[in-house]
Amino acid sequence: MNLRFLSTLGLALITTASLAQQKPAAKAPAAKAALMTTPGGTRLVEKVTRKPGELVVPYEKYVLPNGLTLIVAEDHSDPLVHVDVTYHVGSAREQVGKSGFAHFFEHMMFQGSDNVADEQHFKFVTAAGGTLNGSTNTDRTNYFETLPNNQLETGLWLEADRMGFLLDAVTQKKFEVQRSTVKNERGQNVDNRPYGQAQEYIQKALFPYGHPYSWSVIGSLADLDRSNVDDLKNFFLRWYGPNNATLTVGGDVTPAQVVKLTEKYFGSIKRGPAVTPTRVAAPKLTQDRYVSYQDNIRFPMLQMVFPTVAHGHPDEIPLDALAEIMGGGKNSLIYKNLVKNQKAVQAQVFQQNQELAGGFTFLALPFPGKGLDSLETIVRNTMVEFEKRGVTDADVQRFKAQTEAQNVNSLASVSGKVSQLAANQTFFGNPNYLAVEQQRLKALTKADVQRVYDQYLKGKKAVILSVVPKTGGAPAKADNFTVDQTGYKAPKDEYAGLKYSKATDTFDRSKQPKASGNPVVKVPALYQEAFDNGLKIIGTRNTEVPAVTMLLTLRGGRRLEQGNPGKAGVAALTAAMLNEGSQKYTGEQFAAELDKLGSTIQVGGGTDRTTVYVQSLTKNLPATLALLEERLLHPRFDQADFDRLKKQTLEGIANQNTQPVVIADKTYARLLYAPTDVMALPTSGTATSAASLTLDDVKQFYAQNYAPNVSFLTVVGDVNQADLTPKLAFLKSWAKKPITLPTAMAATQPDKTRIYFVNKDGAAQSEIRVGYLSTMPFDATGDYYRAGLANYVLGGAFNSRINLNLREDKGYTYGANSGFRSSAYPGPFTASAGVRADATAASVKEFVKEITDYSNGITDEELTFLQNSIGQGDALKYETGQQKAAFLSRLLEYNLAPTFVDEQSQILKKLTKEDVQASAKKNLPADKMYIVVVGDRKQLPAVQALGYEVVELDADGNRAAEAAKAPAEASVPMAAPANEKTKTKMEDGGKMKTKSKKG
Repeated sequence: MNLRFLSTLGLALITTASLAQQKPAAKAPAAKAALMTTPGGTRLVEKVTRKPGELVVPYEKYVLPNGLTLIVAEDHSDPLVHVDVTYHVGSAREQVGKSGFAHFFEHMMFQGSDNVADEQHFKFVTAAGGTLNGSTNTDRTNYFETLPNNQLETGLWLEADRMGFLLDAVTQKKFEVQRSTVKNERGQNVDNRPYGQAQEYIQKALFPYGHPYSWSVIGSLADLDRSNVDDLKNFFLRWYGPNNATLTVGGDVTPAQVVKLTEKYFGSIKRGPAVTPTRVAAPKLTQDRYVSYQDNIRFPMLQMVFPTVAHGHPDEIPLDALAEIMGGGKNSLIYKNLVKNQKAVQAQVFQQNQELAGGFTFLALPFPGKGLDSLETIVRNTMVEFEKRGVTDADVQRFKAQTEAQNVNSLASVSGKVSQLAANQTFFGNPNYLAVEQQRLKALTKADVQRVYDQYLKGKKAVILSVVPKTGGAPAKADNFTVDQTGYKAPKDEYAGLKYSKATDTFDRSKQPKASGNPVVKVPALYQEAFDNGLKIIGTRNTEVPAVTMLLTLRGGRRLEQGNPGKAGVAALTAAMLNEGSQKYTGEQFAAELDKLGSTIQVGGGTDRTTVYVQSLTKNLPATLALLEERLLHPRFDQADFDRLKKQTLEGIANQNTQPVVIADKTYARLLYAPTDVMALPTSGTATSAASLTLDDVKQFYAQNYAPNVSFLTVVGDVNQADLTPKLAFLKSWAKKPITLPTAMAATQPDKTRIYFVNKDGAAQSEIRVGYLSTMPFDATGDYYRAGLANYVLGGAFNSRINLNLREDKGYTYGANSGFRSSAYPGPFTASAGVRADATAASVKEFVKEITDYSNGITDEELTFLQNSIGQGDALKYETGQQKAAFLSRLLEYNLAPTFVDEQSQILKKLTKEDVQASAKKNLPADKMYIVVVGDRKQLPAVQALGYEVVELDADGNRAAEAAKAPAEASVPMAAPANEKTKTKMEDGGKMKTKSKKG
């Protein structure tokens, strides 16, 4: 996880020599090129360029007369543009009793404006082949679109319309629907999620009553209930003026083009009230503050949070390094003292910084039976151990190498570049603030790290949070803290006398801009090679950043367990063991070698394949490949590592029945697949099978199934074929093996639609799955591809029928979707959502209604939307190294020619309403589907009243009447999620992003 409050971007060197002396909050001086003012009054105030070999995001910075800051980053590497509008307002600008407004208003900004109808913002962007989203945290709210380059004007038109022409379109009905949606979001991400309320408890205890950070970004249900439309409108008038915003545009554009369009659409919007920086004192703790709460969890959790510094403080980077040393990987003290010796399932240390304050956090989840009091003792003893151990040169070098690699890799996308520029302008008035961070990183010493430990942790007080299972357990210590309201003074009224004054224009804003032509999308130039041992290689050179991404895929995955259910889970455990040591290095030594390079080599076990993901800076590729040889061909298979990973696996299996989402996926998988099919089980296996696994089982699985003749390698990045091939010589000696990949087992299809209900007492939301196992394997141009096209309008887009009905119209859910998911093996069609508990039965009814009605056909407008959205979206498909690697891997896995994208384009262009209807009738048998509902038993009578046969199951798949007889140990854990990723707007809800790795 990324430690700093902002995403890092790149190690930047700028062309102006005087930057080296600038202070943290100083603006970078403009390059010596003459600055200008346009006829519209827009001033060019800064220009940053790149010299050969430098890692910097070139940009031009402008200011409009109304105070809007415009940043343009010209980048012609891909035919796309990214538009970001960041408002310098988050939950920290709210008041006591009115929490959640910033986040609530983010939702309202997607509900239409004067010239964009309700629910059309998403539709316009999606129909243009783009993606969009918004997010809110404590200190800023941003809205962004990634679009094909011919849709720039549409993106600016949309953002300007909601900045200057929103409030008349805000209605009581929209307000109520979005209030319900936000409540659903809170239910899904806070109340119904394990440890979801932890951050709220920390904030209340760490900050004084009334402090801007003393409440959560999403707000409380009580505050949401008492809010009204006028409150929301006033929030917009106070904080959403152009003078409190930064518009950043990056990609295949020119500054002159962007300035002209920005003046047209934003120039007439009137300046808002002045915004001054918030000033608050840093929290000071005179004693350790103990707080606790109960949650529906298996593992207790301990968090210790020490107050530190705000984002941008000179001590931020030394604190980042300290967190990495103390708890950021296999060489950290926390890993050694808690994870390695099997006292904790998970433990980590991270440092987080916001605009007004920061915190240094120790977090650990002990195994059941381990008390939180003893866990606190271990953490405090670890701090003492650090004081004796000190900081080494190797510690600092590893931290610098990792940070450099993170920075370089984050330059791969236009959205990453734009987000960095926008955030740094918002918080520092300097888009190129990364250069300041780089100077600090370069200057970092052991003494700096030791100093910040002494200053912020040694002998200092902390907030200690205990999260205790409802089934029993004790906190680290009894609570000794309650919120004290004495001394609180309400702030001045920020909202008196605000007036809505709309702009006047000389053009018609009601007309959507026309796109000029279509973006020219080029499939990357490819090279291919095959070794004598059967390993196939495909690659493309991409010099945009000095890094290389590699993806090695071994076919089979857990399907190789077929016919041997007693060993279910061995594929995943084998992959996990490869992430430990090699014959040359212990696990800790291997991790240290990777950290020195800033490289990643990660093995993952999946349903149909095992993957090895490799990321390296180009300069470190030879050393990284040497480590890949060690990891892939010479695994250590240490008994102690096996024992630890097996114990973690068993605890993970036991933990799954605490989570409604997992229960729903487990239950659904059991219904889809035959009882003897390994696909009815999760990747981790069952409690019985995992308990039976031995290290010899892992060694045997590796020896029998890891081979080049079932593998293919994808390479994308700053290396050409001639230079790469000699470096891959070790793979030529990899011995081929006689491996037969299993075929799919036949499954019994449902004879009618039934509902399978699993009780989860007190569930704030119900989880719903509707679907069946299709007979279609992946096919890039056949029935599977056509079925995916047909589903797009039903449940594949944000503006799909299912999501608009359940989320936007009814307010039942935070997001609902449907989709087909197949590989070389047939996969399921699944419609899914987490819904408000009291809307459980109604949601099931609407799901079935939408699926049934879809067979009646779609409209001309829906067909046009489908064709435009998918057709123009190609511009966004091949931007990053990961995207290119996924595309190339697909070519080898399914034996496709690169021209298959042209065939898909022709199928899409020729698609008719009748084609969609025929696919729906063939592939959506609404009368023969499984419906899984996991929720509170209070919802069962309403579900039964729907008229379907209802089968009650327990969380382990036993019929309710048989549950009491079933052995408690016979649980079957979660299958791989059957639903595709929800394509809905997701807010970050103010969750802290950290850079520390899990131990």
